[in-house]
Amino acid sequence: MPLPDRGTAWPPKGHEDQFAAMARWDAWYVGTPDGLNRAYTSTTRTRPAQHSGGVVGAVARWFWGKPAINGRRPAQLHVPLAADLAQASSDLLYADPPTVTSDDETTAAALQDIIDDTAIQVLAEGAEIGAALGGRYHRVTWDRELSPRPFISTVHYDAALPEFRFGRLVAATFWTVVHRDNQLVVRHLERHELAGGDGIVLHGLYQGSATDLGRPVPLTDHASTAHLATQVGADGALLEGRTPGLSVVHVPNMTPNRAWRTDPVGQYLGRSDFDGVEGLMDALDETYTSWMRDVRLAKARLIVPQAYLKTQGPGRGSHFDLDDEIVTPLDIPLPEDGQSQITPQQFDIRVEEHQKTAQDLVEQILRSAGYSAATFGEDEEGAAATATETMARKGRSLLTRGRKIRLERPALQDLFTKMLLTDQSVFNRSGIDPGSVTVDFGDTVHDSPLQLAQTVEALERAKAVSVETKVRMVHPDWADDEVTRETDRVMAEHSMGPVSDPADPALFG
Repeated sequence: MPLPDRGTAWPPKGHEDQFAAMARWDAWYVGTPDGLNRAYTSTTRTRPAQHSGGVVGAVARWFWGKPAINGRRPAQLHVPLAADLAQASSDLLYADPPTVTSDDETTAAALQDIIDDTAIQVLAEGAEIGAALGGRYHRVTWDRELSPRPFISTVHYDAALPEFRFGRLVAATFWTVVHRDNQLVVRHLERHELAGGDGIVLHGLYQGSATDLGRPVPLTDHASTAHLATQVGADGALLEGRTPGLSVVHVPNMTPNRAWRTDPVGQYLGRSDFDGVEGLMDALDETYTSWMRDVRLAKARLIVPQAYLKTQGPGRGSHFDLDDEIVTPLDIPLPEDGQSQITPQQFDIRVEEHQKTAQDLVEQILRSAGYSAATFGEDEEGAAATATETMARKGRSLLTRGRKIRLERPALQDLFTKMLLTDQSVFNRSGIDPGSVTVDFGDTVHDSPLQLAQTVEALERAKAVSVETKVRMVHPDWADDEVTRETDRVMAEHSMGPVSDPADPALFG
């Protein structure tokens, strides 16, 4: 189908709940108090009970989104645990980059050219944003002025409209706001779809408003799209790069999607790490805000008579400096009862109560989001732990990582296969086999070199392991030829020749 018609509501009707949820998750991820208040006041109708005090007001609102009273909001503190969750999700997947290989040597060399540190960084950043919003899209991009090879770019969930068939992505429309001036909004639309099994990409520029796509205008009307004008046909489709399959892959963060399981599109979207724990994160922020309020209230104060205040001049009031560490004697008569008229005041700080509440909330949030406390540095032990012990402590996080890998791996294999096809079609790379790509995420928990050496030593004493196996244990990431060379070197240094087969007839003449 072509690009949208002029005058289309944007985003199209029917996706309001999904984009509202993504806006809230984005506010938690960014973590500014203003952003959180906007997210929870703009998506929730203000009720009279929200302005009430006591129990009625407390149950009618969340901590974030509380209406301002007399134009002022109380001090609010945010704990950036949501951002920590998203970063931990990305680190579990890409702190140790996946290994992308091919049995074909020419294809393996091509993969090394297109999957560099920049590509891994793009994937890691996408995984972090995807953990917050529920998923992301990676697309194969090419621009001869920027790179002699195709490269990866990312589109976030809140800037995409996907179309699925039996849970498989068959089309997607992305948009970018390239200009905004009061009521005028200019958007660049990029649509990916299939035509006869080949992926095609259409580009269009629209001039409209905040809620209306408006009318299509030439791509040359904006600097960000002008370079596309000579690369598309009359229908807006790119003239080159048509190869089997879409040029974009959908990578959901977690499945199934509990909130939108009956929605025709939402049921195929990924689930945010924040889904279901927003209330707990809200309570955590309220707990820390209350704790800091205790700290402020516990600041030593003196209650003094009006006569003790220092005047600041006619019509400018008076004050008593609470932070003045120098006590200045005041020439005033003592009261008849001999008691001081200055009353000290200092409230208690409820440290233990707040700390236990906050700790319990953090544990609930991590457990509900699918992570172990050890992933975030909690419950660390003093002595160095073995890989087995570390896996036991981080078991919940590793289970979550495994579920995410099952969604990442097939998407990356499709993505890298499409990159190879594009490299053939657009950049004339020859001799490669795009269908032979393998992606391996490996393990995130490894024994230290000392622990590996102790294990190998114990097996050596038991005469239960060969030299080659020992080399593979110490260097699990090495290729077969590297292992063979190292095995030969070890045997040569220790004057160990190959062992002959006792059944070899040549030994008996």
